This record gives sequence, structure tokens and C-alpha cells, in this order.
Amino acid sequence: MRKFWKMLAGALMLSFALNVSAADNKVVKIGTLPWEDTVPLTGIAKRFLEKQGFTVQVTTFADWGIAFSALSRGDVDLMVSHINYVTADYWKRNKDRMEKVSTASHGLRQGLVVPAYMSINSIEQLNSIKDQVGGKIIGIEAGTGVMQETADAVKQYGLQYQLVEGSTAAMIAQLQSAMERKQPIVTMLWQPSWMDQKFKVKYLEDPKHVYPPPQTYYWIAKKGWSAANPRAREAMASMFVPIDDITRMNTAVNEGKTMDQAIDGWWKDHTDLINRWSVLSNN
Repeated sequence: MRKFWKMLAGALMLSFALNVSAADNKVVKIGTLPWEDTVPLTGIAKRFLEKQGFTVQVTTFADWGIAFSALSRGDVDLMVSHINYVTADYWKRNKDRMEKVSTASHGLRQGLVVPAYMSINSIEQLNSIKDQVGGKIIGIEAGTGVMQETADAVKQYGLQYQLVEGSTAAMIAQLQSAMERKQPIVTMLWQPSWMDQKFKVKYLEDPKHVYPPPQTYYWIAKKGWSAANPRAREAMASMFVPIDDITRMNTAVNEGKTMDQAIDGWWKDHTDLINRWSVLSNN
């Protein structure tokens, strides 16, 4: 009888070892979008999972709709997103087939801004300076979250303004030109963008709360992924990157580095933190 129990224990240990080994060698497929906040988080996650022994494949999608569809089908395992606001509609439509894995970062902020040298501090004051800026809010690409929220702000605050559609590049050029000449301008920014760090602007107060509060980034997966991949899930749960670090990486890219080089710099500066993540994910 004792021999039987020894054989059973040995078999269970072997089975456990094989399962751990299989998890260690498992390919993790991460979906991402080519944006300033998602790319750094995805890049760091890829490196950390590889450090833990996983093989990681990254697929970049053109928009959230395609990305959520791919995740719900299981074409990718994981994706980072801000599901409480920016992608709330996609999450609501797919949440029965998905799960939150862990928190990745916190502090996404977006809203209307003016140069710090302008006297106004609130959206409610915009009509008082409309003639100074030609009654225009300089916008970016149509259909983006911040443009939709700004269109709502124009209505809710009764702003006598035209929201000008354009591109992020054109908006940056106009903001930089105005600030170099110390001219007034009303536009929009967001953190973690390098623009938020470069330009001395102030976010206008939003007493009607049209714009969302600082948002959290979550790693999300197809439902059941965490239970099927406990070690990978523990690795993901160990990671958290402050929003200011993401902003600094984007600033480094704007100053001429590639994103890989910016992540390299962050990685080298945070060796102790990464080692602590590793200890946590190996518990």
C-alpha cells in the first residue's frame, strides 16, 4: 500500500512538473494598438513575460473594434485597454466573453487645454475669450474619444465655438506656433503624451464632468484565460507601470529614440523593480 501511495505521489509530482513546464513554454499572444499609451505597456509586458520563460507574439490592430473582436474570438490572449471610459462600449458588448486580468497603469487624462499664460481656468470661461481665438477649438482626428467628448462639452456648456476637425500633427503644429508667439489658443491634450510634458499648458476645469476622471488601464483576456494560465496570469498581475513613466518614454521617442530604445532605457533604470516583479510572479 505504501508503495502505491509513493507511486501516486510521484505521478502527481510529474504531472505538476509537466504542467508547469508547459506553462513556462506557452506562447502568449498579445494584441495592441499603435498608440502612445498601449505600445509602451505592451512592450514592457512582452519583455517581462519573455524573462519569465514565455514566448510572446504581438499583433497590432488598426482600431478597438477589430482588437476586441480578435480578443473575443481568442485570436489573441491579452490586450491592454481602458474599459471604463474609452472602450466602455466595446467592453459592454463583449464582457460576457472576456475577463479582467490585472491593472496595468492608471492616470489617463484628456481634456481641453490652453497655454499656461492665458488667464482662464475653466471651460465655463471659454465664451469670454472666444474672439481672441476666432471661436475655434483646434481638434484632431474625427471619431476619437476626446473629439466626441469635446463635441459634447460644446453642447453642455453652450460654447459659441466651432470644433475644428484635423489631425494630431496639425494640432501640434498650431499649438507650438501659438505658444512660440505667446498667442491664445484652445485645443485638447492627453496624458501620457509627450505633448503633455513638452508644452506648458493647463487643463481647463470641467465642473459638469463631461470629460472622464483619470482612467485605469487593465489587461483583459478571453474568459477562462487566467484559470488556464495561472503562471502567466501571476506574471501579468505583478506588473504596474506609472503613467508618468509612459509619458517619459513617449518623450524619449519624440526626441529621436525608437520605442524599443525608450523601453530599453526604462528597463535599465528599473532593474530592482523588475526583479521584484519576478519574485512575485514566481510565488
